[in-house]
Amino acid sequence: MMALLDIFKKKKKVEKKEEIKKEVKKPPAPPKPKKVSEIAYRVLKIPQVTEKATDLVKKNQYVFRVFTGANKKDIKKTIEDIYGVDVLDVKVIKVPAKQRRLGKTSGWRKAYKKAIIRIKEGQKIEVLPR
Repeated sequence: MMALLDIFKKKKKVEKKEEIKKEVKKPPAPPKPKKVSEIAYRVLKIPQVTEKATDLVKKNQYVFRVFTGANKKDIKKTIEDIYGVDVLDVKVIKVPAKQRRLGKTSGWRKAYKKAIIRIKEGQKIEVLPR
């Protein structure tokens, strides 16, 4: 009779669960991303890809849209951290808001700020993957 009651004991189930946990191996941790400055994601928005910006690449100049609160020092440090290039010069342009109209509806196109970055000769920033 006691042998039948031993089947219902919880100890055996706990032992089986512990064995299963021991057999399961944890996957390796993913590689840590490259350390980027804290301000990087509060400075750069996107690279601006236009005909004019593409022509500037020949002169080692790249155009990025940046947040309105960013200054030249922040932009320079961010570009150097993210892309690993030497920034020689940063020019900042504030593009004003413009009034636009579509039929009877009128509105405003948002103002934005862009930065033209000149980098050291022979270095490159991969804006679009080829």
